[in-house]
Amino acid sequence: MAQVAARQHGVVARRQLEALGLGRGAIAHRVEAGRLHRVHLGVYAVGYPLLTGHGRWMAAVLACDDGALLSHRSAAALWELPISATGPIDVTIIGRCHRGRPGITLHQPRHLHLSDRSIRHGIPVTSVARTILDLAEVASGRQLERALEEAERLRLFDLTAFEYLCKRSVGHRGLGRARSRLESFPDAVPDTRSELENRFVELCRNAGLPMPSLNVSVAGFVVDALWPAEHLVVELDGFAFHHTRQAFERDRARDAKLQLAGCRVLRITHRRLMREPGAVAAGIRQLLSCGSSPRSAGAP
Repeated sequence: MAQVAARQHGVVARRQLEALGLGRGAIAHRVEAGRLHRVHLGVYAVGYPLLTGHGRWMAAVLACDDGALLSHRSAAALWELPISATGPIDVTIIGRCHRGRPGITLHQPRHLHLSDRSIRHGIPVTSVARTILDLAEVASGRQLERALEEAERLRLFDLTAFEYLCKRSVGHRGLGRARSRLESFPDAVPDTRSELENRFVELCRNAGLPMPSLNVSVAGFVVDALWPAEHLVVELDGFAFHHTRQAFERDRARDAKLQLAGCRVLRITHRRLMREPGAVAAGIRQLLSCGSSPRSAGAP
């Protein structure tokens, strides 16, 4: 029992306990003694009632019988895509005769291709392509776009596999939205490392600005954004990392070295990026069009 639980993030199903030779009375005795803790009907935590997120996901899958898969928002979270997975856990299982469970949102397609199934961290889960398709019916357009970008950045997204999935998924409620988002999906996804950088990339796209290189090395520093031909560097100043006197001095010394290397440096604060995106975009456009002589562009 301990070995099975160790492979399954601390949880076991009643059917697995019965396969180990434990009858109804033996299971009830262990529950009463505090060695098993019920998570769902027919699913128990072994030893301790508190579970990790992986343990809760595994318990939900086990509660829905053999063949069940973590799916939709919950699958996206397991694949480490930027989707909030609070609330009921999404589980997919083939057929229309399965009963719902408290705390679980059950999805019951008539068919599920073998290639739509995967395993991550020992948890049965829908493939990345299937997860993206399922997200298209429950997530907002922006959330779907972010999930696609992150899947591409993590080298998880396979365009060919997704196209095959779309061909065999006629009638899926997310198909139209998924195809629409994919058509507008950029060929190259910037390597962003923070929400502030994601916002900056979104601003560049919305304003029709040429896409910069992100998180690249210049003069021994990793800069947030760079237009190489124009020798323009943009540094994004979030308050958490740039509000102290030491950070102020360090940023100015860094700017001076970048200017000596032939770059113009534009600093954009989080506040201005959020409140004045039009003015920020206009300033960048002007700098891109006015040559490449090195000088500081200040801190807007």
